[in-house]
Amino acid sequence: MNTPLIHQMPTGELSLSVDEARFPLIDLIGFAARANAKRGFLFLSKVLGKHWPAAPRQMAALHDDLARQIAPDLPGPVVFIALAETAIGLGQGVFEAYLRAHPEQTALFLHSSRYRVGSVPFFEFEESHSHAPRQFLHLSNEASALFASARSLVLVDDEASTGNTFVNLACVCRARYPQLERLHLSLITNFMGAQANDALSARFGIPTTVGAALSGHYSFKAGLAPAAKHEAAPAQRFDADAERGASAAFGRIGLEHALAAPTELAIKLAAQIEGDASVLVLGTGEFMHPAFLLARELEALGKNVVVQSTTRSPILAWGSVSHIIAGVDNYGEGIANYLYNVVPGQYRHVFICHETPLNAALAQLANALAARLFHFQSETQIEEIPVR
Repeated sequence: MNTPLIHQMPTGELSLSVDEARFPLIDLIGFAARANAKRGFLFLSKVLGKHWPAAPRQMAALHDDLARQIAPDLPGPVVFIALAETAIGLGQGVFEAYLRAHPEQTALFLHSSRYRVGSVPFFEFEESHSHAPRQFLHLSNEASALFASARSLVLVDDEASTGNTFVNLACVCRARYPQLERLHLSLITNFMGAQANDALSARFGIPTTVGAALSGHYSFKAGLAPAAKHEAAPAQRFDADAERGASAAFGRIGLEHALAAPTELAIKLAAQIEGDASVLVLGTGEFMHPAFLLARELEALGKNVVVQSTTRSPILAWGSVSHIIAGVDNYGEGIANYLYNVVPGQYRHVFICHETPLNAALAQLANALAARLFHFQSETQIEEIPVR
């Protein structure tokens, strides 16, 4: 039996035991305290490019490893679904790694969203422990047709503890698409525990496997000061009629191919980066994977680059969160968004990647970081937006 790791947090005591690790624990996650009465802790990933600056090569290594853990005989077509907002980039990276390893396979990628995308048909499920529980899945006509013929489903998230969100999503998918035969869960950290892992097939009602970079179990004892005292403002204000600028081009309504890398932009920017000057490529909210692709191209050109993203997730300044920049979201919901572990002036160059048109939130963030803004209107149409 492994000796548990004990973490005393402002919101309680977290005890963690590792059963199996394909990467060192310290390379995969840190620990943070959440402003969330439902769950007062966070396993803060260091390889997502979300709350922590990550090198593209480290992220790519994780994508490849998780893709290798998917059974090669998984019957196709295979549908990959990544859970918003934290795991969107992870899911897209695993999907693209899977396509590289299985070019003969028919596969579909889509990610959930907390926004409506025009008039594209959607269905809904709940992430019950989340600060923003409503999740939507949109399907184009082409994606819907492929899903209707799919035989396997791969669900991707950064962490699983109870597995309830996966159950909610899988039940909705199987009710709509009863022909699904196999299920695979792809995770950075799997804390459901050995007994729960053994019971997955019975719980989901179809043969189910799980692949993770690290597996174990944990317990959390809420502190004397309840997490509700740290509770942040609501992190979701859904309006069905509001146009938020959430694009249909990057994975929300279904993709059957890997996103094109912004090679031309990377070459142009690399020529403007002196020596080993530090570079941060910053995604915004649900718009994560194109930032990773730009950072990966810059890294391949020899640049000293990390990738990260803003988030709606409220986290306390403790543990793996040392610095917080707060602002409003660039999708116009009027809720707080955050950037963690980035200090203004820390990076010589900051490139912000966004899908929404220029607005006050983007201008404020760019000015705070002395950053440049790049509006991705499609995979190949990218426009730099002047901010000063």
